[in-house]
Amino acid sequence: MKNNIKSIMIVLIPVLCAFGIIQELISTKTLNSYHTQILILICINVILAVSLNLIIGYTGQLALGHAGFMSVGGYTAAMLTLKLHLPFAVVLLGGGLMAALFGLIIGVPALRLKGDYLAITTLGFGEIIRVGIVNIDALGGARGLAGIPKKTNFAIVFFIVFAMIVIVRNMIKSSHGRAMISVREDEIAAEAMGINTTKYKVIAFVTASFFAGIAGGLYGHYFMFLDPKTFDFLKSFDILAFVVFGGMGSLSGCILSTAILTTLPEVLRSIADYRLVIYALCLILLMLFRPQGLLGTKELSLSWFKNLIKHKKTIDLSKEGGREDVVA
Repeated sequence: MKNNIKSIMIVLIPVLCAFGIIQELISTKTLNSYHTQILILICINVILAVSLNLIIGYTGQLALGHAGFMSVGGYTAAMLTLKLHLPFAVVLLGGGLMAALFGLIIGVPALRLKGDYLAITTLGFGEIIRVGIVNIDALGGARGLAGIPKKTNFAIVFFIVFAMIVIVRNMIKSSHGRAMISVREDEIAAEAMGINTTKYKVIAFVTASFFAGIAGGLYGHYFMFLDPKTFDFLKSFDILAFVVFGGMGSLSGCILSTAILTTLPEVLRSIADYRLVIYALCLILLMLFRPQGLLGTKELSLSWFKNLIKHKKTIDLSKEGGREDVVA
């Protein structure tokens, strides 16, 4: 019990300190509205990347329709706000549940497929959702949905990201998570051991869809406008890039890569003619020299940093010993 409390405090104290510092910088206008927007976008993208990593990184299923579930959550949350004037927490939950329902309807048949067939099927379903939204006048059609009140702020997205990471991490460490990882490692062997592989793939898919829906609700209530073109297949590929860049099967890698890839285009905005070229070049170089992603399947932790420091000290000592031998 004491160890659990200690572990919680080790995580919670730095998180609260980081939030307090950033919130103070925002409230004192040290970080202007543009910087705040980037921070909120990073948080929303972290939700999308970590949730997709649950499907791709931990269950080993290549799904490419994540933007579709984001759009379902975004439009559902927006309509609940505009038509029923429900509290923000309720509309976010409603958006997430609607996206999860779509994930269940699509996932049950689609997840019986594997590899490229699953990727193409989920990509197709994502586009069907987008085209459906374009043709529904009540949702604004191709013009988009305007007039959404601005309710998203940094504090809300920060704590939603923190809660989601805790939930996903605990899920991965549970028996359900171990079953998902066994599906990723060897689906045939998992089936032979009596694991219902389709069940666990659907659980991962529905959970990821739920969080994508919440991300959509946060997005719509920050920018006060939803455009169907925002949720095309290119958005799904952007989310996939966050996962691959950070390392499939690493929560820390997802967070780190999302922060880098969300910020990089903004940093390069001053050279607008070349920023997309540089952005693409960075991705290509990473895939060439670090194909497993920034962290691979590793996680950043206190023990990881301790081992890194210990390893560095060992190398330094061995170098010093080598120099002494040479002198002798």
